[in-house]
Amino acid sequence: GLGISMIVSAELGAAPWDVFHTGVSEITGVSVGDVVILTGLALLLVWIPLRERPGLGALLNATVIGFVVDITLPWIPDSSLIVTRTLLMLGGVTVIAIGSGFYIGAGLGPGPRDGLMTGLAKRSIGGQQITIRVARTSVELLVLCVGFALGGSVGVGTAVFVFSIGPLVQVFLPRLTM
Repeated sequence: GLGISMIVSAELGAAPWDVFHTGVSEITGVSVGDVVILTGLALLLVWIPLRERPGLGALLNATVIGFVVDITLPWIPDSSLIVTRTLLMLGGVTVIAIGSGFYIGAGLGPGPRDGLMTGLAKRSIGGQQITIRVARTSVELLVLCVGFALGGSVGVGTAVFVFSIGPLVQVFLPRLTM
């Protein structure tokens, strides 16, 4: 939640899931918050063929993350300085990667969106195991393309997120797994 607040405050581009959420909201007229919840529930259905099982982590992710965003966002000061905004964006991506490592590594189950990544990472293509890095980056790219096609806005921070979150989660997840 803190990482999301940092990226939002940086105003350099939303993370791909947020591009998707805002795009769906624009088309349907449903609030972004409701789209986040509905998307999370729909993604749990996508877990079925991936043989992922929702646990406490999925439920907490769906509820606590939004609460933390609401608490932390007002505490991050606005800045017009590009250096400050860049540091906020980079810090936000890193905080999300570390947070993903903590909550997935706790063994309570991934969140609805991360379950796609962990489900794909249990698969192989042509005998090659899909890595967390490739699974996460692929999911982020797909969601970004759909969100952009639906009218969601992107920026340089979006690209940074897409191409850095997978490798960062791959670094932090094994180190933070219990």
